[in-house]
Amino acid sequence: MGSNVSKQASPTYTAVKAEPTMAVSDDTELIERLQSLLVKEKISVKAVSRIEKSGEDNPLTSASFLNWESELLSDPKNELALNCFTGNSITDIIAKTKSQYSHNLDSFNYKVDFAGGPITNQRSSGRCWIFASTNVFKSFIKQKYNLDKFEISQNYLFFYDKLEKCNFFLNNIIESYDEEIDSRFIQYLLALPINDGGQWDMIVNLVEKYGLVPHEQFPDSFSSTNSSRLNYIINNKLREYALILRKLASSAANSEKSYEATRASILTVKDSMLKEIFNILTLTLGVAPKPKGEFTWEYFDKFGNFHSVNTTPLGFYNDILGFKANKYFSLINDPRNDYDKLYTVDKLNNVLGGKLIEYVNVDLPVLKQVLIAMIKNNEPAFFGSDVGKFEDTPSGLMDVDSWDYKLGFNTSLNINKRERLLTGSSQMTHAMVITGVHLDADGKPVRWRVENSWGPDVGHKGFFVMTDKWFDEYVFQVVTSAQYAPKKVVDVWKSKEFNVLPYFDPMGALA
Repeated sequence: MGSNVSKQASPTYTAVKAEPTMAVSDDTELIERLQSLLVKEKISVKAVSRIEKSGEDNPLTSASFLNWESELLSDPKNELALNCFTGNSITDIIAKTKSQYSHNLDSFNYKVDFAGGPITNQRSSGRCWIFASTNVFKSFIKQKYNLDKFEISQNYLFFYDKLEKCNFFLNNIIESYDEEIDSRFIQYLLALPINDGGQWDMIVNLVEKYGLVPHEQFPDSFSSTNSSRLNYIINNKLREYALILRKLASSAANSEKSYEATRASILTVKDSMLKEIFNILTLTLGVAPKPKGEFTWEYFDKFGNFHSVNTTPLGFYNDILGFKANKYFSLINDPRNDYDKLYTVDKLNNVLGGKLIEYVNVDLPVLKQVLIAMIKNNEPAFFGSDVGKFEDTPSGLMDVDSWDYKLGFNTSLNINKRERLLTGSSQMTHAMVITGVHLDADGKPVRWRVENSWGPDVGHKGFFVMTDKWFDEYVFQVVTSAQYAPKKVVDVWKSKEFNVLPYFDPMGALA
């Protein structure tokens, strides 16, 4: 464990079933949907009997196609839909004429100060979690030092995260050498050894070990803003290394030499591999500052006063920022699993020996209660969601009522949040920052203000509006501290009594 968890009680673990059993109430709901479908399609008992007698369990025949097509196009509306959909984007056609929130892109009765300035842009990379966390950090820096604009280097964290993930991957390969290469776990590792994504606790691991630097100290490179080719090189090197390490570890297991000697030999080989990865990262991302390397931060405050500070990356994080990231933890809303329990995900981390991924599962009202308290106290919140669903980038609107699938296709997407997680339809795909909320007369949230990392030319100058209905369906995670969370929830977090989700669980998705 890292130093940030070493003083806590030793964690305990309980495995969680990979496929949670569906509740009776959910079975009933599915049966009702099926009955509704049978009624809609007018499938009679006689027709079902005819299919059973003929043994025709595959309806995909030319006769069926002709019948279905004839029935579909007998409705003039479907003729119109055919012409529209074949020549245009589906969402352009089924978009509602005007969302009730389209004019409320900057209308909130509670907003966090010091958001934006600047709106950042991750470009063609999967670094949203790094941008979301540094956007939280920068708001504290701006407030503390009276700055109009300030940005933290995302490339600095990106560099060391890549290096640490490579080490974590290679260690998993060594430890699992005795598993067949076509086993589910080894294939899971090899399918994507590392990627750009991450989680809040991975940020904690990075800043605790490496600190932070201002953007000008280590600006983006081409490969940090367009990371696909760099990832291609590293992932294929890691697959190459995996085969070598598996062979060495297998040979060592059958060796007459002592365990310590053979392991030391393997780790020496691993070190040489990590050096090669370090060289690739340095040549593509730049010569990264070292955690204890000195630099000078020079800046003008908003009053025009010049300041100069000598520090290090660790000093910048610990002293200048003064934000205790390890005091913040993740609340999730996962309706598959029990609420008010602590979860982690097997084999998920970036820093070997770092703090575990920690999720306290809570009901939606708790998430919202925490967020409202944070915003009212002028504190932004890191959150994770499935951003690709019902999200319109140009307008910056996330609204489940934006598009009408029923109008276009005579059918709706009848699958709820729990079912989307069970069937692989939904998971955390993007991290952003919540910076505002609009409450109605009863204090209930109507919409949320979101700072994104897709640049200032989308949404409302880089800010998005998230309706509360969208929040219910597609928000999975909110990061907070004990200051804002209910005591019962904090106690669950501090217990370290982990329920372990399998490595392939959707809650292991990296935003």
